[in-house]
Amino acid sequence: MTSTSPAERRAQADNASPFAGLSRTGQWATLMAVSGITTAALMWVRLPAALMLGPMLAGILLVVGGSGLRVSAWPMNFAQAVIGLLVARSFTREILIEFGKQWPLFLSVVVSIVISCATLGYVISKLRILKGTTAIWGLLPGAAAVMVLMAEAFGADEELVAFMQYMRVVFVAVTASIIARLWVHAPVGAGIDVNWFPPIAWLPFAGTLLLIGFSFLATLAPKLPAGVLIASLAIGGVLHVGGYSTLELPPWFSAIGYALLGWSVGLKFTRNVLEAAARALPQALSSIVVIVVFCGALAALLVRLLGIDPLTAYLATSPGGADSVAIIAASTKVDTSFVMALQTARFLLILLVGPAISRFVAGLVDGQ
Repeated sequence: MTSTSPAERRAQADNASPFAGLSRTGQWATLMAVSGITTAALMWVRLPAALMLGPMLAGILLVVGGSGLRVSAWPMNFAQAVIGLLVARSFTREILIEFGKQWPLFLSVVVSIVISCATLGYVISKLRILKGTTAIWGLLPGAAAVMVLMAEAFGADEELVAFMQYMRVVFVAVTASIIARLWVHAPVGAGIDVNWFPPIAWLPFAGTLLLIGFSFLATLAPKLPAGVLIASLAIGGVLHVGGYSTLELPPWFSAIGYALLGWSVGLKFTRNVLEAAARALPQALSSIVVIVVFCGALAALLVRLLGIDPLTAYLATSPGGADSVAIIAASTKVDTSFVMALQTARFLLILLVGPAISRFVAGLVDGQ
């Protein structure tokens, strides 16, 4: 009986892979086809963030099957720029006015949420379930796609962060949808049909492409983490709120950015990463439940002390999934400006303090 070396076993596994005899072009074609199927299925059940989750799931399926595809730096920079502009487009003057009227309240709520997430991140890190930076970026309730990009830039395990972020997005969105249905009898998963190829305003679209190209200059500052993302978000936000530019981002164009990010994350989900995610699943779910309950308690406090409509308070404090929360808010009778102002304030604060918090928690864990 002869034994085989680890190298020989790896070679045998590679030969057994369904992608062993497939060219890179064939693998990319397969990835796109599978992504179309998974994304369509997730959109059919109205799952939040389907445009990224579908490609990410397809990437996981291919890498488990032995594919060695990776998304290179330039396509990822493009994805960062698109996602930054998508977030920037959600900033409006109405949100600024609402924040200006009630900024002490908003800051108090946002800081409370951030502290609770940081505390949970510390506990998970202390128990050696995940390392500090990964736990923090996985729990911080910002825009999930942005949190994944920031996590990678600051040394966290991007795949595990994506796993936690999108598990939270789905959990929170489904919970918010059910509460909205019980409160105002809105259909669960209420959403809007997507017109993938609407008429394009070509001049604003050209300006948007120019902004994307300009944000690429951030790559000249290699020490700036997620520089393209931050540049496109900051410049696009200022121009959009100031009324100097209309950000034209057709659905098909935005989907490309989400798909690139989803592929980048999914193709890094090795079997070891999947095993780590499975081990962390009970603790991650428990953490999400704790955050949701804490935010619900904050909403109840707003209702009791300030007389805010309960559904408005819940959607405003809901930890994440701002896009799905916005859809639910738009389809129900709530104060949409209040909801989006608090969601936006939380996102911006997390963007500013998230790196410092992740380093602080990691330092606490490593120093004890």
